[in-house]
Amino acid sequence: MGRSPFHIGNVFHWHAERGRQTVVHLDRPLDVAPDSGTVYDGAALATTVDRLADCLYAAGLRAGDRVVVAKDNHYDMPLLAAGAARIGALPVMLAPIASVETVRALIRRAQPAVVVAGSRLLLDAGPLADPNVRTIAVGEPVAGTLSLDDLRDGRRAPVRIGGADEPMISTHTSGTTGVPKLVLHTANTAIGRFPARMERCPIPFLTTRHSDVTAAAVSFAHIRVMAWTASQLKMAPRKVVAISDPGLATVERMVDQHRPTIMEALPNMFQRWEELVARRPELFAQTRLYVTTFDAVHARTVRTFLDASCRRFPVWGWGLGQSEVTGIIVNLFTRRTVRAGDTRGDRTNIGWPAAGVRVRVVDPETGRRQPRGKPGLLMVNTRARCLAYLGESDRYEAKSEGPWWNSGDLGERIGFGRIRLLDREVDMMPGNSCIELENVLLDRLPAAVDVTLLAQPGQPPVPVLCMRDGTLDPEDWARAVAGLPELAEPRLVPWADVPRTATWKVRRLALQEQVLGTARASGTGRWT
Repeated sequence: MGRSPFHIGNVFHWHAERGRQTVVHLDRPLDVAPDSGTVYDGAALATTVDRLADCLYAAGLRAGDRVVVAKDNHYDMPLLAAGAARIGALPVMLAPIASVETVRALIRRAQPAVVVAGSRLLLDAGPLADPNVRTIAVGEPVAGTLSLDDLRDGRRAPVRIGGADEPMISTHTSGTTGVPKLVLHTANTAIGRFPARMERCPIPFLTTRHSDVTAAAVSFAHIRVMAWTASQLKMAPRKVVAISDPGLATVERMVDQHRPTIMEALPNMFQRWEELVARRPELFAQTRLYVTTFDAVHARTVRTFLDASCRRFPVWGWGLGQSEVTGIIVNLFTRRTVRAGDTRGDRTNIGWPAAGVRVRVVDPETGRRQPRGKPGLLMVNTRARCLAYLGESDRYEAKSEGPWWNSGDLGERIGFGRIRLLDREVDMMPGNSCIELENVLLDRLPAAVDVTLLAQPGQPPVPVLCMRDGTLDPEDWARAVAGLPELAEPRLVPWADVPRTATWKVRRLALQEQVLGTARASGTGRWT
């Protein structure tokens, strides 16, 4: 076995050999094993990984090769990554991306020997790679490709798991401003070091207990899931519930059936589910801990879910993360810290540097440290930093300054060592924070499902509103903007029409082009 039990190629087998195991419950059968049901114990997970490794080996994948995995979101993504890593190959994970050209561009950067792709993607897009790259279709047969059934019952793949500091996996960034980057991580940078290592430490209120039912609705191709998987297999809760479809109907069914005590999802997923809480608050009565990473989270959303819990002291754990450096800043929120009527502005995007992380705020032009209360770029120093961008070494070097990494996020120090997140630099609104104003507008507009401010150079920001009933009363809008900086007239857009990434972040520049006919940004975008 590999040197680290938390290497993705090793972690499922390590878990299967332990005395205490967890049971994984799925919202639908795995795409790679459609006849194997929706419940997997530790041994079944390890067996599935072995079978996938054998199939990949039969397709010609060898140690040192790269394999791109591009399919519908499901928990078989980390299983496929584990199968490739056991061979000694590098899995390159692509979450569902709407643009076929973007998928092709990422595959060209990855230069794989094998591509594993969902049948729906292949049928819509046609060939994704050069003819000499073998393609495995997951799902219904696709002409000119292999299927997993074609590759079963071959010879066993040799196990050649790499070391903890060797390249282990590549996943892509959110891609809010264009083609995502392919981020290369080792077992140590993705899983083994702080801050990811904190999840495997027994911390009251914050980490998984054996009695917990842990549920997650996330992008299972993302680097966050590798650390999450390792922590769940180490802590071994009673159940792990993996939700591939974050739609209201599926979430309602799975939460009703399993009643999670820990619930992790993407920030905008929780925001979308607020109407589920309004209709059936009892679904979250047992939840003691909510977790969000990736992005900003709004106070109204946090308050809605904490109030739905019947636990005495429910907690919301928030972390600002980035694929390249995993965690950056973290905080905990309680009912008291997000109570209604609090007029202190943004209360939920403030935190302390994560364990093992140093953060400094610098002037974007000079690189000098900014004093407390003055906005600047967030620079991050951490041993969990990725190794490279596949196919874009110049872009990686442009964001590196010795041990410091330019996050591209704007923030400010506000005392007691805390940092307040303001905006992405490319989305900045001079003199204000889009995130903070969106927080206020969501609090003042209960019928709004989502609010996005589009900053424009030299003009008032344009609010894009997704309303539950598709309408906005002018008097409600007038009350909502009272006392705020000048805003343009709001634009109403159905929630389903807002362009989003695989992690449900709003693609602001694409939305701006859709609504305003221009993608001109207020920030420079130099560090995207």
